[in-house]
Amino acid sequence: MVNPVLHGAVEVQAERALEDAAAADRELAAGFSRGPLHGVPFSVKDSIEQAGSRCTAGTFGRRDAPPSTADATLVERLRKAGAIPIARTNLPDLLFAFESANLLFGQTNNPYDVTRTPGGSSGGEAALLAACGSALGLGSDAAGSVRLPAAFSGIAAIKPTSGRLPRTGHFPPAGGWLETVWQIGPMARWVEDLIEAMRLLTGPDGIDPTVPDVPYRDPRQVKLAELRVAFFTDNGIAAADGEVAGVVRAAAAALASVVRSVEESRPACLAAAYDLEMKLIGPDGGDGLRDYLRELGSSEVHPLLNAWLDKLEPYRTDLAGLARYWAELDAYRAEMTRFLRRYDAILCPAYIHAALPHGESVRDDNFRGFSHTMAFNVAGWPGAVVRCGESGTGLPIAVQVAAAPWREDIALRVALWLEGAFGGWKPSLCLAEG
Repeated sequence: MVNPVLHGAVEVQAERALEDAAAADRELAAGFSRGPLHGVPFSVKDSIEQAGSRCTAGTFGRRDAPPSTADATLVERLRKAGAIPIARTNLPDLLFAFESANLLFGQTNNPYDVTRTPGGSSGGEAALLAACGSALGLGSDAAGSVRLPAAFSGIAAIKPTSGRLPRTGHFPPAGGWLETVWQIGPMARWVEDLIEAMRLLTGPDGIDPTVPDVPYRDPRQVKLAELRVAFFTDNGIAAADGEVAGVVRAAAAALASVVRSVEESRPACLAAAYDLEMKLIGPDGGDGLRDYLRELGSSEVHPLLNAWLDKLEPYRTDLAGLARYWAELDAYRAEMTRFLRRYDAILCPAYIHAALPHGESVRDDNFRGFSHTMAFNVAGWPGAVVRCGESGTGLPIAVQVAAAPWREDIALRVALWLEGAFGGWKPSLCLAEG
């Protein structure tokens, strides 16, 4: 039983899941398969709707929300492939924190050291997956919320290209100026599971208008020997510490033996990524989010969310200022695209340190380190993370692999190779001894 230690799941759907599993066993015995995930257990972040379960988004005003009447598109697709939902997982208040703690369900702990956070906002997913409490999960990512928890918890995950997967059934729903920077993404212990999940999840649903019908390419068809790879450990905002930088450099050196080229290089515009992300989230200084919380009835707000909102105040602007922000976004994406003339993928830190102690993410020096994931939300690029090493105290350290829009196949192929070279996920001694 890992959940009492981690507090990763906020709803364990044991009775329903056991009934579904028994039915799946009977079907297999009769020679029938529901699909490629027949009987595979999966978990769902508590911001993604699941029929018959309450979706709280971790915020006080939704503590008595009625059960959802329908599955989110991606939950429905996993079910149709034969997978069985087993749990809903913890997250920060309204998803806004790089730690997973809220006033409804409390704090989620890191399976490698319970005094540390598994990250946020998909931290409950990451912790549960890392501890083998689930085989596959769904998270969402507007500033690193899939990749950062995966990195802190030693698993694999991908934030797909903005617009790759339908967000129908997510709460809060898609829309507004935030729409351009976030995506739902799969999480798992192994990269090959992400590859299969992406194949099953990709495609428009006829409801989310932002999702074009762009084919998903098979990562196994990517020819590593043709790839040109750039890497960096300092994005001009926050440099990785020695341990993280060492893991990234080791990954780059190993990769050099199988790809066309590896060079230390970064787009100059990365230095603007942090400010640009904050500008896009908070051009009103956070007033819109505060109003939304009041409309939901969230009369109490978690301190981590308040700290996020406070950081948005310097980015308050008027209509003309918002227009300038969008012009900056266009220029940023154009420069990132130009970088792809010379490279096919980027290798870099997912974060500047291994997993942080609880409560430390909002310190300004730590907070700016999240720019390493923000950079690819702002770009709209896919980014995958995979464990490639560990700290001196045994905490996982991941490498982030980014690629051009719609080229999840490249990011996942590189991540798959790195996983083979460095071992990927490892069991948590903390839980094994506990």
